[in-house]
Amino acid sequence: MSIIEVRHLKTLTALRETGSLVEAAERVHLTQSALSHQLKDLEEKLGCPLFIRKTKPVRFTSAGLRLLQLADDVLLSFRSAQRDIQRFAEGESGRLHIAIECHSCYEWLMPTIDHFREHWPDVELDLSTAFGFMPLPALARGDLDLVVTSDPQDIPNIEYIPLFQYESQVALSRHHALAKKDFLTPEDFEKETLITYPVEIERLDIFKHFLNPADVSPAKIRHSELTLMMMQLVASGRGVCCLPNWALTEYTNRQYVITKSLGEEGVWCKLYLAIRKDQRENAYMEDLISTASKTCFKNLKGILAPEL
Repeated sequence: MSIIEVRHLKTLTALRETGSLVEAAERVHLTQSALSHQLKDLEEKLGCPLFIRKTKPVRFTSAGLRLLQLADDVLLSFRSAQRDIQRFAEGESGRLHIAIECHSCYEWLMPTIDHFREHWPDVELDLSTAFGFMPLPALARGDLDLVVTSDPQDIPNIEYIPLFQYESQVALSRHHALAKKDFLTPEDFEKETLITYPVEIERLDIFKHFLNPADVSPAKIRHSELTLMMMQLVASGRGVCCLPNWALTEYTNRQYVITKSLGEEGVWCKLYLAIRKDQRENAYMEDLISTASKTCFKNLKGILAPEL
C-alpha cells in the first residue's frame, strides 16, 4: 500500500489554502490534534518534514511543495472523474435556462458558461437578460432554471446562493463638480442625471439602499442597456451612474471615469444565484454553482466573500 493517500493530499491542500493548522483541520473536518497526528505520521513514513512549524502562513519544505504539486494533479483528476460519473448516473442531458439582471455580469458569467459547455455539452443552455420581465416568478414557474440577482424575494421553493459581496459605486467624469468629494451624499444627486439599466428603480441598489431611505430623487433618469454606452455618457459629462465596483475597474484603470462611494461607509450588496430548491442536488447545477464562485474570485477585483 502506498504511503501517500488521497486524504494526505487533501490535508496538505487545505493547509496551503488556509495557512494554519486550526483552519485546515476545520476544512477537512478533523480536530487539530488528529490533523497534526496525521501529518506527523506521514512525515515519519516519508523520512522528512513537509512544512516548517510555527510559521504563519505555513511555509512548506521542498518535499511539501512536491506533494502539493502531486495534490493539484491528483485532486483535479479526482474531481473530473467524479463529475463524469455523476453525469453517467444522472444522465448527460438536461436544460439550463439562465436569466441575468445586469449586463455587467457577463464579465464573470461567460467564462463560467464556457467551462459549463465544455463539461456538459448535452445540456441545453440558454442565456437572456431580465430587462423585459420579472425573472424570479418565471423561475418559480419553471420557465427558467437559474437567475443571477442582487434582489432576492421571498418566493416559495426558491433558494438564494450568495456568490460574493460588492460595493455599489458611482462613476463620474474626471472633471465633474463632485469629483473632489471624498464620498457622495443623497443630496448630491438632486441636480444630477442618473444613468441606469432599464429596470424598475426599486430594484436598483442606489435607490433601495441610498436614495429612497433619504427620500431623495435625482433630477433626471436616463436609461441604457449597454455598460459601455453608460461609461461614454458619464465620461462626456452627460450624467452619472451607479454600478458594482468590479464592473467599473476596467474604466477606472483606463482613467475614463473616477468612482466615489455612496456615503462614508459605502453601500455593500450581495449577488446571488437563485434556483429552485428541487434542483439543488442536480449534478450539472452543482457544477455550475461551484464554477461560478471560483470564476468570480479569479476574475473580479474588489469583491468580498459573501459571509463577511
